[in-house]
Amino acid sequence: MNQPIISISPDVMGGAAVFHGTRVPVQTLLDYLEAGESIDDFLAGFPSVTRAHVIAFLEEAKTRMVEAAS
Repeated sequence: MNQPIISISPDVMGGAAVFHGTRVPVQTLLDYLEAGESIDDFLAGFPSVTRAHVIAFLEEAKTRMVEAAS
């Protein structure tokens, strides 16, 4: 993605990390996945988030985790 994946602003959702351009906290996606829900379930509940947002976030998280473990 050429735009930011997440945004943090004290004026949006009390400063929680949200998907850029939305008011949907990234933690909500993580909670869905932890509970065994699918990405499609998450996207159905939060239509302002795109699949591209989710995939970009997960790819970035993967990259950072691999780098941290190296």
